[in-house]
Amino acid sequence: MSKATDKKRIGELRERLDRANRAYFVHDNPIMPDSEYDARLRELIELEAAHPDLFDANSPSQRIGGEPIDGFVSVQHPVPMMSIDNTYDIADLRAWNERVLKGVGDESLFDSPQGIEYVCDPKIDGVAVSLRYEHGELAVAVTRGDGERGDDITAQVRAIRPIPLRLEPQNDPPPTLEVRGEIFMPNAEFERINTERERDGEPLFANARNSTAGTLKSLDPTVVAQRRLSFVAHGRGDVVGMDDIETYSGFLDHIKSLGIPISPHISRSKTIDDVVKTVERFRDLRNDLGYPVDGMVVRVDRFDLQAKLGATSKAPRWCIAFKYPAEQAQTQLRKVEFQVGKFGSLTPVARLDPVSLAGTTVSNASLHNVVQMEKKLDLHETDVVIIEKAGEIIPQVVSVVRSKRNEHAKRILVPMECPVCSGPVEYDVPRTGMVAFQCVNLACPDAYGVVQRKTARETCIRCNKPVELTNKLPTLRCVNPECPAQFREKLKWFVSRGQMDIDGLGEKLVDQLVDAGLVRHFADIFKLERGALLELERMGEKSADNLLTAIATAKGRGLARVLAGLGIRQIGSSAAKTLARHFADADALLTATQDQIKALPDFGDITASILHAYLHSKPGREMFHRLGAVGVDLRSTTVGAVHSRRDSIFANKTIVLTGTLQNFTRHTLTERLEALGAKVTGSVSTKTDFIIAGENAGSKLDEARKLGIETWDEAKLVSALR
Repeated sequence: MSKATDKKRIGELRERLDRANRAYFVHDNPIMPDSEYDARLRELIELEAAHPDLFDANSPSQRIGGEPIDGFVSVQHPVPMMSIDNTYDIADLRAWNERVLKGVGDESLFDSPQGIEYVCDPKIDGVAVSLRYEHGELAVAVTRGDGERGDDITAQVRAIRPIPLRLEPQNDPPPTLEVRGEIFMPNAEFERINTERERDGEPLFANARNSTAGTLKSLDPTVVAQRRLSFVAHGRGDVVGMDDIETYSGFLDHIKSLGIPISPHISRSKTIDDVVKTVERFRDLRNDLGYPVDGMVVRVDRFDLQAKLGATSKAPRWCIAFKYPAEQAQTQLRKVEFQVGKFGSLTPVARLDPVSLAGTTVSNASLHNVVQMEKKLDLHETDVVIIEKAGEIIPQVVSVVRSKRNEHAKRILVPMECPVCSGPVEYDVPRTGMVAFQCVNLACPDAYGVVQRKTARETCIRCNKPVELTNKLPTLRCVNPECPAQFREKLKWFVSRGQMDIDGLGEKLVDQLVDAGLVRHFADIFKLERGALLELERMGEKSADNLLTAIATAKGRGLARVLAGLGIRQIGSSAAKTLARHFADADALLTATQDQIKALPDFGDITASILHAYLHSKPGREMFHRLGAVGVDLRSTTVGAVHSRRDSIFANKTIVLTGTLQNFTRHTLTERLEALGAKVTGSVSTKTDFIIAGENAGSKLDEARKLGIETWDEAKLVSALR
């Protein structure tokens, strides 16, 4: 087709996919099945790849996730994002109404046709965010943070389909529109993720809100795209224009016309009695919504009366959140099973006498972590326990009814060996008497890790915001890398793209090889024979030959790829490349001291300790011996190159790639530059030495120019590589 034809088709596809998103997420009236949406999206991606000059940052294709960012930038809110006072008591709700009436100063307003109304809005249990649109296009997305400042999560938000990147132009979007709302995880998605985590033996997310917050903290927008988060608007911030809109309900109606999702369960009430009826009626309805709702927000509808009522230092006086207590049930513990995940973590699961809870029959419940099970719950055999559904989704054991305990019952102990392979187990970081908390404020430095304290706290010592008990306590792990419970999943990782990259060896074939007993160790992959492969289901001669060729090629991937593929904790692709830059081969690495490893860039005490222990363990040494014996190249592909070209201008340089290059793919160029000693990163910062810009370079090039960073074109790159 001609470029003009393709350009027209690209425009049609973008408009059609945007319209499908609005129909599905805003109007709850799908206009195309998911299969058609996916097909049209693939067509758009292919056309845009063929015409990079037609790039549009707001295209639906950009929602699949961009490149990882280096870190979060703190942003000032033009209008503070205040918290909302809450209550669990209807009497408190009525008392709040009395304060509103007194603050307004004219009770007759509530009974007149020209008076005010209350608006009841479901309180979704997610992560608050502020979306700023300028001239109809998404400019920035910021978390609530401490209310004054939050984290810029624009890259992550662009990957969330319900959030429009461009507002409906025909409905006259204002010059500036700041919409506040809630990013949340639908129940089905939360259950899918926790099912995968349970299958892998990883600690379950305690609730959907924690899972949502953890997803948004990821520096890789692709993770956000994969998690299928959703969004509903519930407030306003800085707005220029829309002066004729006088009520909150009118504001919601207008932003819905612009393509922004709002709750379909908003209701208006004239009196507090009507509000109470709405709140009590919604108590049972919320369990069928398909997403976590923990209450209802009640607010005065008219903006002028909101202004008159004002706010305290912490929260507005014109609204309150009524929260529903979690439903609990008692049942008897049958036993505790310990599941082993693909990275060796032991996760306890309680098996219970079946009991009805929040509309479902529960027979299994999460205990999250062996430390929490042992220290907090102190479980004994046949204990009567209290369970509740965290976020109305995941059953968890919250306490033990000790008055009903059999005095002769034995305490349930943490296993001293792996329940699957009987291999040794150990804690990640054994810290006796430590309790782990995590700050809920994404803008707080402590929010990105776990804050361990000897005594319980309710607020963060860094920002004084709330903290919550986290399941990121020290984890008990099986340290045998070839434990059967871990091996199958680790093998899939080992052969995958980015690691040993064995083309044709997908998950189903890995399962076949393991089930047939052909592969019991990583090294067995490289000993496979044609005859044995042909006996597998759906394995033809051509497929077998292609697979053996791919396996032979993979032998030469080098030390960095092997290290990244072994599934050693804390050793991902970046750490593996660092090791390969400093050690000539596996033998040199195996003789390295812990201090030598710790001295490497971006290596700390914990990572150095974990790696050193693995390298000096019997299973670790046997792993490298077996791989070397079958011909896997355990030499570094970068050390020699760097040493042979100490004068290379790429050595020890931090480089960013952007735009489309004619002579290189991004992957091959990255590997080539890293072989010459460079560090290739995904985003521009003050640490960037220079940027290589191809055709249609975008925001990264603009950022580099602002920072005065040297820019190369492809001609200069080709010349330097000769």
